[in-house]
Order: sequence, then structure tokens, then C-alpha cells
Amino acid sequence: MHDIRAIRDTPEAFDAGLARRGDAPMSAQILALDEARRALIHAAETAQAEQNKASKEVGAAKGRGDEAEFERLRALVGDKKAEIARLTDEAKAKDAALTDMLARIPNLPAADVPDGADDGDNVEVAKWGTPPSFDFDAKEHFELASVAASMDFDLGAKLSGARFVVLRGAVARLHRALAQFMIDTHVDKNGLVEHNTPVLVRDEAMYGTDKLPKFGDDSYQTTNGWWMIPTSEVTLTYSVAGDILDEGALPLRMTAHTLCFRSEAGSAGRDTSGMLRQHQFEKVEMVSITHPDESDAEQKRMLRCAEALLEDLGVPYRTVQLCTGDMGFGAKRTYDIEAWLPGQNAYREISSVSTTGDFQARRMNARFKPAGGGKPEFVHTLNGSGLAVGRCLIAILENGQQADGSVKLPAVLAPYLGGKTVLGVDGALA
Repeated sequence: MHDIRAIRDTPEAFDAGLARRGDAPMSAQILALDEARRALIHAAETAQAEQNKASKEVGAAKGRGDEAEFERLRALVGDKKAEIARLTDEAKAKDAALTDMLARIPNLPAADVPDGADDGDNVEVAKWGTPPSFDFDAKEHFELASVAASMDFDLGAKLSGARFVVLRGAVARLHRALAQFMIDTHVDKNGLVEHNTPVLVRDEAMYGTDKLPKFGDDSYQTTNGWWMIPTSEVTLTYSVAGDILDEGALPLRMTAHTLCFRSEAGSAGRDTSGMLRQHQFEKVEMVSITHPDESDAEQKRMLRCAEALLEDLGVPYRTVQLCTGDMGFGAKRTYDIEAWLPGQNAYREISSVSTTGDFQARRMNARFKPAGGGKPEFVHTLNGSGLAVGRCLIAILENGQQADGSVKLPAVLAPYLGGKTVLGVDGALA
């Protein structure tokens, strides 16, 4: 959510920020609606003062026997009461329209975000590892002999439809091991507090984390009104909604491993093979709630947490800073980590780490009390994948593939796999 006072003070800067995202200027529309709302509020307050004055004079007119003046004042009180109700209702309608308009406008990019139209204008900022060189044609994850029998898309479709999969046997265990490895690393090494949160949330949680009202079609809603979370960013971030935190409690660093659900409404025809893009998937999420002065440094820390996981797993990756035209709705700045997938001969996103500044905090009224006193201020919120479990499974399988269809597994996963380090051609761990 945007600060209306900032738009009043610097409308040109607001429009310039929208222009960097490729959006049309909106300050004139916003300020016209704001002015109309404020005028109605002022008119209602004036009418209220006039009603109060007339109410006091009614008794005096009655006391001195001036029936004509008494009746005039009594009628005036009634008229003013009706006028106040009408003006108040109109002001509320303008306020709701203004809130809705502001809720549909994306966050403004940070000054250091590169300008650009789409992902072709993203800027590579780091690269780690060397993509493996095979003396055979690399296969995609679902084509590997060791995987094919244990990654069942036909059964997923039988149960639920397209873009669902059933994992079984060693592949299911490997998927679980990856999630456990990520959570343990975040808790034991990165200082995040593990949470187990619901996957069904109310409208307020989706709204507060900028998923509503604009992107309702991208998520699933139950018949009784709950939303199925697209990621635990929603639950972890909204956990501080309405709170006034002590400055000394910041930063709050949280993580959770959850099921996630996305309708993929805008991705028809994309990545339909394999499990790269599914309606149901699992993620280990990182969320930080910080002091505004610390949020930029916190984003870099979170980025390193995600990158280090891939390094521990031996997966080559590159990190890119997203340009203005490719950033998500609520992001002020975003870095994507893209893992190398030999089967596609391409880097593909496996993590996004974003800061929203106070954009989400304003929507959900999350603040902190400054240690030195003064008014509560809005916190900054950050979120990042640490990592997308299914996509990490894909990267492990494709980078570790061998000529016979078996897969060498990362050594760091051995403790989670009973000491096994290979996924054999027969689909069993060895």
C-alpha cells in the first residue's frame, strides 16, 4: 500500500516510479479522489457543527415561547442530520474507492533497480559453479531411467488433473530429504526460527501480503472462503499484522516448509512437461521483519542463505537482479537465483529474494516502537525461497545424472538418506 501523504507531497516522483515499471501516471486520479473524499469529510464536519449549534438554540427558542423559531430550528436539525448521513456515506464510498485504487498499484522500485521491460533486461550479479560436461546427451529429470517409474504424472492426472504429480519410493524420500536439509540449515546455521503454519488463510492475510485484490485468479479459494496459500510468505509475514513490536525484537527471522498452491492462471502452455511448474508444490520459505534501516542488508543476508544451500548441494547457479519490468507486484527490489538444468541447457529460477520496504506493512498495519521514543513506525518485510523443493529436486537429478540413467546425489544429503549417495537405475538408493 502506498502512503497517500507521500503522493500528495511528491506526485511527480510517484508517477516517475510507476513509469519505470512501464505503468501510466496515476497521481492525478489518486489526488482527485483524495480531494473529493476530504471535501466530503469537511462538509460533514461543517454540517455537524451547524447541527450542534441549532440543537442548542432549539431549547432557548422553546423557553421564550418563540414557536416559529422553534419549528425552524427543529427542522434545521433534522435536515442537518440527514445531510451528515449522506455526506458521511459519500465520504466512506470515496475512501473505499481510494483504498481499492491504492491497493491495485504496484510497489515503486528502489533507485538501484535496473530499468528494463522484461527478463531479457535482468542483470547478472553473480555466478557459481561450472555446469557439468557430459559425454552423452543430457536428459530432463522425468526422462531419467532412475526416476521415470517413481515420478508418476499419469497417476497425478488421474487423481487431480494436469500439473500434478505423485512421487514414490526413493524419489519421494529424496524430495523429503531436500526439505529437511533446507530447514535444518536455516535453523542451525542461519538463525531462522522454524514455524509450522496453516495452508488455509482468510482474506485479510492475502490482502495484507499484496496477493489480493489484484491477483485472486492466481490462487485457489475454498467454497467457504479460505484461500490456499501460494507460499508461506503469506502466513509468516501476516503473523505480525496489527502488531507494534519493540525495536529491540527486530529483526524477526522465520522459516517454514509448507505445501503451496498456485492456479498458474497466466502461464497456460508454459513448462507443461515434468514437474517444473505445478499447481501443488513445496517450498521452504524465509521471511524477515526488520527495521527500515536494516532491510537492504537483510536482503543480502537472505540471498546468501539461499545461494549457500545450492553451493552445499553442488548445483551451479547464477544470481540476477530483476529489472523494473520483471519484478513482482509487491517488490521494491528482487534477486532471482537460477539453477543450471542440463536437460534444458538453461538456468531456471529456483529462488526469489525480495524486499517490499513498508509496502506490505502499511497494508497490514505492522509497526515497531522506536527504542528512543516517538511514534510507532512501519516495519520492512522481506521474503525469499530457501528453496523451492521440487525445483531443487529437478536440479539435483539433472546435474547428477550419469550415462546409464543413475544419479549421483550430493554428499550433504547422505545423513537424510541412510548414508546412501546414489539413485540407481532401478530407482532404489544405494
